[in-house]
Amino acid sequence: MLKIEGLNKRFRNFQLQDVGLEVEEGEYFILLGKSGSGKSLLLEILAGLQTADSGSIILNNREISRVDIRKRNIGLLFQDYAIFPHLNVFENIAYPLKTKHFSKIQIRDKVRSLAMDFEIEHLLSRKTTKLSGGEKQRVALARTLAMEPKLLLLDEPLASLDVQLKQEIRKLFRKIKRDGQTVIHVTHDYEEAILLADKVAVINQGKIVQSGKTADVFHHPINEFVASFTGVKNFFRASFAYHPEADICLAEIKTGLQIKTLQKPAAKEGALVIRCQDIFLSNSRSDTSALNNFKGRIREVLPAIRGFEVVTDIGVLLSVMVSHESIMNMKLREGKEVWVSFKASAVKILA
Repeated sequence: MLKIEGLNKRFRNFQLQDVGLEVEEGEYFILLGKSGSGKSLLLEILAGLQTADSGSIILNNREISRVDIRKRNIGLLFQDYAIFPHLNVFENIAYPLKTKHFSKIQIRDKVRSLAMDFEIEHLLSRKTTKLSGGEKQRVALARTLAMEPKLLLLDEPLASLDVQLKQEIRKLFRKIKRDGQTVIHVTHDYEEAILLADKVAVINQGKIVQSGKTADVFHHPINEFVASFTGVKNFFRASFAYHPEADICLAEIKTGLQIKTLQKPAAKEGALVIRCQDIFLSNSRSDTSALNNFKGRIREVLPAIRGFEVVTDIGVLLSVMVSHESIMNMKLREGKEVWVSFKASAVKILA
């Protein structure tokens, strides 16, 4: 669907270097990188706001690197929304349709349909200066999708939102994903990648250092930078059941494994994250305050930047960070049975 090859761009004192990516139709692709890594510059080149010095951009078998921005059929949602303050919500969403000379009936029907999808029908006559941040985000997204772009580009779309609004907008993005929209979403937040991405790429100092399926990149970082930047290996899709009488949440992973957490879920489904450093191994079940205790078997013992990574099977694979002393004292090796424990407070829910 989208193929980028050998893309180079010098911009002030920065340079994108030999960027290559492939995004399939209907994929939700997340580009992860720190501030100043080149994420937004790459989006601007794809959208046509900047011109690459060399390389090719092929969209649906068409070379578009020199094609006018208006003829690329690519939608770009800016971090600051860029909605028009002098127009109301209806007029903002209708704007790109008017520029393409759609009929009044077509515009009315399309705007109402999008407003219903994004739950902003009641705001259509309201001035955008009176909207909250989440409402502005919905309006900007509806306007961007009005022209049914082949490719949707999202530039740090959740960066300026609070936790509650992030959860609401993530739901919208998941709906867009289910509807089959092809998306490239740039962010510095690994949580967004875990929750949304089919595939990810990590960019550093203008170079793509690793790309692939989300789980592959997080579980098998290619170098120390990717390992330190992604920072988490234990994440699982789960459904949640909150029990208010015990003030506890049971999270069930697809394998049937149940994990206890103190966090109250904001949705019935989402993801769990458990830091490697918050999990403990023992040779026998110990008297501990940890609510999560499982018998498991060691699959791998791998050298890590600090100590060792012990991959343990408890029904799902958990990565546990241990010291060299623990390896020696507990005689940890592949195939050995161990007890795995971690506190309910160590389990983080993402939704």
